[in-house]
Amino acid sequence: MSNVFPTRTGTETDVRLPFSFIMFAVLAFAASQLMLLGAIPSLSSGAFRLPFVWAAAHLALLGFALMTAMGAMYQLVPVAFLTPIWSERLGFWQFAITALGIVAFAASLAFTPNQAFLPGLLLLFGIVLFVWQMAMTLKQQKNKTIMTLFVATSLLFLLLTGAAGGLLAFHFFAATGANSHETVFGLHVLFGLCGWFTLLIIGFSYKMAPMFSLAHGFSLRPARYVYALYISGIAVAFASLFLRSHAWLAAGAALLMSGFVVFAWHIRAILQKRMKKTLDRPFRFSLSAIVIGLVLHVAAFVAIVVGSGRLLGIIVYLFIVGWILFSIVGYLFKIVPFLWWTHRYSEKVGQQNVPTLKQMMNERAVTVQCRLWLIALALAAVALAVASVPLFAITQVLLAGLSVAFAGTILTVFRK
Repeated sequence: MSNVFPTRTGTETDVRLPFSFIMFAVLAFAASQLMLLGAIPSLSSGAFRLPFVWAAAHLALLGFALMTAMGAMYQLVPVAFLTPIWSERLGFWQFAITALGIVAFAASLAFTPNQAFLPGLLLLFGIVLFVWQMAMTLKQQKNKTIMTLFVATSLLFLLLTGAAGGLLAFHFFAATGANSHETVFGLHVLFGLCGWFTLLIIGFSYKMAPMFSLAHGFSLRPARYVYALYISGIAVAFASLFLRSHAWLAAGAALLMSGFVVFAWHIRAILQKRMKKTLDRPFRFSLSAIVIGLVLHVAAFVAIVVGSGRLLGIIVYLFIVGWILFSIVGYLFKIVPFLWWTHRYSEKVGQQNVPTLKQMMNERAVTVQCRLWLIALALAAVALAVASVPLFAITQVLLAGLSVAFAGTILTVFRK
């Protein structure tokens, strides 16, 4: 498995930096799912816009997804773009500020949502520092690629997502903005889920999929069409929020769906060029997230066309879990053991007995977890569709248990 990853390039990051983000992230993930146990009746009836649900959702999206993405970028950007991180010292400061901001912001959303604006400013400052760090790092890259375009654009949307979120928090803080609140909320969701997370995952998938499957001789030309279609979809959906046009929103959803269809087809074409016959479970789990994302893009288009707001709310929930969180979970199962093994044992090979890469993580436990994640998502979809409180309660207990098991699996690697 070790030959799947590129050799050292001399641009690697101090491993303590990405691991700081990842350890915080897995703990935040477990906490977010445990919190949602207290909101089962509301969630099962489709009521997502409640303070406690906001807190848990932001702890999952910010504490887990955002912090994992940041940590992964500190590790992967130097490797993928052959460019050292601009300032590792700034990276550690940015971690501390962002982590503190996330905890304070989530707590404020849960208990005093009207005061969330102030900790939100601290969180936004951490995001600005990260975007600045990555902008300065990417600026040093000599040969820009389509992957650079995806990552750079996603960073812009991260900044816009934070700005929209800050404006929403200010609305509650100042008891103003009632006329524009729904529009800003739509921008926050669109920029965050499609502009930041989806573009970032797509961009890095073009690096990870060939790497984990040992694919060679494929063309990246279709990635240009993926980018053009998806960005066009975001732009049209953005315009629809101001025009208040259902037709424009449907057109934007159609473009987003088309872009994701081309992306899914392109990843399949890349995998057909692979040398590795059998793909391991964590990578297949990440690939299943692409299939889920494809289905949900189609479902979102249908929900918008028929005008079902409740169905769209359910799809957003499933999109966060099935596309964004599943992608991250699968890639963490792959990346963390390798990074820790490289840090602890790569220089000791041949000098003393060291564990193999497969011994860094219990593969059977990972396989069981991946299957249970998929079962939990299917149960959640059914429970939300029929508004079944008992079934959703079972689902959320399963998700909470899986998040704790996942955190334990990842953290156990650091004891090897």
